[in-house]
Amino acid sequence: MPAYRLHYFPESGNSYKLALMLTLCGQSFEPIWTDFAAGVTRTPEWRATVNAMGEIPVLEADGVKLTQTAPLLLQLAEQYGKFGGDTPAEKYEILRWLFWDNHKLTGYMATYRFMRSFTRKPNPQVLTHFRRRLDDFLGILDQHVKVSAFAAGDQPSVADFSMMAYLHFPADETGYDFAATHPGIRAWLDRIASLPGWRSAYDLLPGQRLTHYAKDGPPLHA
Repeated sequence: MPAYRLHYFPESGNSYKLALMLTLCGQSFEPIWTDFAAGVTRTPEWRATVNAMGEIPVLEADGVKLTQTAPLLLQLAEQYGKFGGDTPAEKYEILRWLFWDNHKLTGYMATYRFMRSFTRKPNPQVLTHFRRRLDDFLGILDQHVKVSAFAAGDQPSVADFSMMAYLHFPADETGYDFAATHPGIRAWLDRIASLPGWRSAYDLLPGQRLTHYAKDGPPLHA
């Protein structure tokens, strides 16, 4: 089996996607905490030696540095024969929701959560814009998982792990009480959390945490 090292910081939902996938596939990894708050990923040295794209996470497999979460999830699914779908229709659905998540849901939720909770004085107009977009995307997902147990049918897949990563963080970070606003999502998150071996991001990814300012920021939306 490959020896894995994961470069991450605990608040990174994209890092969590890979950590969770590896864990559910029965694989261990060496956690490499990265000082994202200090701007390490923006330094020329880090980009020259770790990831030229300047992004977290980075997964090392036997010393080879691999980047971009979505293709890595698909690669791991193929390698371990898990969570990648069995039929062409399931594989298509996984890709459909995975691409949608990367373009819409994760892209907006990651930015909204970071601005709302981990910046000292977020711009309220920007937060309002992101909130409106997120309400639309979350409504789409909520309706889907009310009629489908998981993204691509009855079995969990990498599409579910991708979409749930930023949504599973505490409500005081995301700004959403899903039990009140999106009960379909809340039930879907609970189904994923019931998978054998599931652990939350803050359980899987140790290390120094970012300063959390949300207590001084916009209130939680119910």
